[in-house]
Amino acid sequence: MAVISPSRRLRRTPFSDGVEAAGVKAYTVYNRMLLPTVFESVEADYRHLKDHVQVWDVAVERQVELRGPDAGRLMQMLTPRDLRRMLPGQCYYVPIVDETGGMLNDPVAVKLSEDRWWISIADSDLLLWVKGIANGYRLDVLVDEPDVSPLAVQGPKSEDLMARVFGDRVRDIRFFRFDMFQFEGRDLAIARSGYSKQGGFEIYVDGTEIGMPLWHALFAAGEDLNVRAGCPNAIERIEGGLLSYGNDMTDDNTPHECGLGRFCDTQTAIGCIGRDALLRVTKEGPVQEIRPIAIHGDAVGPCDRPWPIFGGGRRVGQVTSTAWSPDFKTNVSIGMVRMTHWDPGTVLEVECPDGMRSATVQDGFWL
Repeated sequence: MAVISPSRRLRRTPFSDGVEAAGVKAYTVYNRMLLPTVFESVEADYRHLKDHVQVWDVAVERQVELRGPDAGRLMQMLTPRDLRRMLPGQCYYVPIVDETGGMLNDPVAVKLSEDRWWISIADSDLLLWVKGIANGYRLDVLVDEPDVSPLAVQGPKSEDLMARVFGDRVRDIRFFRFDMFQFEGRDLAIARSGYSKQGGFEIYVDGTEIGMPLWHALFAAGEDLNVRAGCPNAIERIEGGLLSYGNDMTDDNTPHECGLGRFCDTQTAIGCIGRDALLRVTKEGPVQEIRPIAIHGDAVGPCDRPWPIFGGGRRVGQVTSTAWSPDFKTNVSIGMVRMTHWDPGTVLEVECPDGMRSATVQDGFWL
């Protein structure tokens, strides 16, 4: 099996020492950093995530910081979601689009103050796009990548673990809100959010030097909770319909095609660069959309390239993510399907690596 050759271009994270000591078995490259993908096994990690609590090194979720008088204006230029009512202390899931309405990223926006925002990005060079917009429009704003590395605590026991380290006040954080907490004299933003449906928190670790002390503190506090190192789990994220930018969607897709129309306020999001293009999409409607699909038969996958979907002998879409679900006893999948075949219950055929498989469009994701 091939391995990744280390270099300075492939950055370690503040938690890499802990990840390696925990026995990480595989990585992927994400925003030019190492993202763990397997510890014990994908299936064992999945079961543990659903039953206990895990600490995830997700420092790859880099922050694009907007700071200055025009920070709010710039943030609204990037997204069709109306941000006028967003308050400091809130997190919003925001599609980021280009001038054609194509998806550039699907990050979480963190509003620290009226003139300071973080954009917690998926895997893309969004920093360069944001810098280009800021300079092209001569906005009074500084755009940079701060030394902030998220550490996620996910799973049904996550709240108990976090309370032991940060105090019971952490239990009061509402979903997609954040508050400030101290660790070793450093103020850290902690949000109730994360890339799983099991519940949990994301700690925005400000400063590399406290990464491993925080890692050790969480593991020491959670020994009786069966805390383990973990990572975003492919099975669980597909069950929950959590999309992966670059896999399930690219800049060729609009938010509406990705099922993210509810995050687009194209009538009121004045200033969004892609607004005019998305107004046309809103009026006409998408011709294809992401759908949950069950692929029948025994385990197949993972999907490392799009698998064609056929209906009535012609191609009607593609599967972009799939995994065998131990809980639902089927291949859970995410696919982009044309409107003629996207209704729940529609029977399709998917061209898998081992041949054609029967599949069915579901009426919702599994979690």
